[in-house]
Amino acid sequence: MVQELIDLRQSIVEGRYQDALAIIDELEGMGKQAILRNIESFLVGLLIHLIKNQLEKRLTNSWAASISDSIVQIKKLNLKDNKKSYYIKQDQWLPYIEEAIEIAIRPVSIELFSGSLKPSQISKQINRDELTNISQELINLIYEYPVKNLPDEIDHVLVELPGGAEWIS
Repeated sequence: MVQELIDLRQSIVEGRYQDALAIIDELEGMGKQAILRNIESFLVGLLIHLIKNQLEKRLTNSWAASISDSIVQIKKLNLKDNKKSYYIKQDQWLPYIEEAIEIAIRPVSIELFSGSLKPSQISKQINRDELTNISQELINLIYEYPVKNLPDEIDHVLVELPGGAEWIS
């Protein structure tokens, strides 16, 4: 990125404005890719805990906190600086969720059941449609509520998960 800024300055000084605009476009693309990678990282974290919940049929306070934090961080990252538009629109999440499910399987295999299950065994046991629906339901909240209201709204979804009623009480 430093080299791009040097090139940008040089292009402006030399009056090569088309080159400068091309560099600006490249910098914007790099920034967007960095944001999307961060969003994807939080999405994988979300799916790790949803998979653990689905397979163990329980919800721990730690898992609930991680799920909630992941959604809040996704909202913050996904909202563009203009505070009116998003990097990932509400109807564009499916490929991100599907990929995150597959990436989350390996860490889940280490954490669940004392690491006794292989990723392929975890993969066969999970209900991808259910995980996708719950993930999408949680992600939809980022388009409906401000950050300060998200934790309470997330709790309304979490209480419906296996072990959610016990967790909330």
